[in-house]
Amino acid sequence: MFDFLEGYDVLGAFWTTVQLTLLSAVGSLVLGTLLAAMRVSPVPLMRGFGAAYVNIVRNIPLTVIIVFTSLGLSNIFGVALGAADDFDTKFFRLAVLGLSAYTATFVCEALRSGINTVPVGQAEAARALGLSFTQVLTLIVLPQAFRTVIGPLTNVLIALTKNTTVAAAIGVAEAALLMKEMIENEAQLLLIATIFALGFVVLTLPTGLLLGWLGKRLAVKR
Repeated sequence: MFDFLEGYDVLGAFWTTVQLTLLSAVGSLVLGTLLAAMRVSPVPLMRGFGAAYVNIVRNIPLTVIIVFTSLGLSNIFGVALGAADDFDTKFFRLAVLGLSAYTATFVCEALRSGINTVPVGQAEAARALGLSFTQVLTLIVLPQAFRTVIGPLTNVLIALTKNTTVAAAIGVAEAALLMKEMIENEAQLLLIATIFALGFVVLTLPTGLLLGWLGKRLAVKR
């Protein structure tokens, strides 16, 4: 029944999906944290930039952003991210860039909600001791905010895992692109769809359970 799988690198495609997810998760976490810091900054220009970025980028369809990284950054502006001669690597890195830029907006909003849960008195006490805004944010506010929003960030990570399928639009050889190829070549539509659906369940379900447990263990008791 599964003879049609011969000749298709299903595990390799899912490994590409895992790589896309992990690299994009790191990129979006870094960028999202910076955006969250901007959104609570005392500097109006930084607050305005953070708010504008989040409200604009999160309302653009992800497919548009991914295609822009390919047609816009690569073909028009010549951005290759250090892989000008290797098209597979170049478009993989561009997909990571697009996914990170998009997902960072949701990371930012999750973190900002966590920052709002930290009692204002703690920040005021830290400032009274002479700590700067950056020190207050990094030493007092963000550590508590991260512990508060593990649950929401887990949802963002699961959504990112599923959103990696959009990278197929620019030819990244991840699971969705292989599924499309198999459906075109094999007369096993239901079986192929079931295999790939189960593959994504295997990726996302343990992640949700593990991070859900971690969120309960690290929850801030108030």
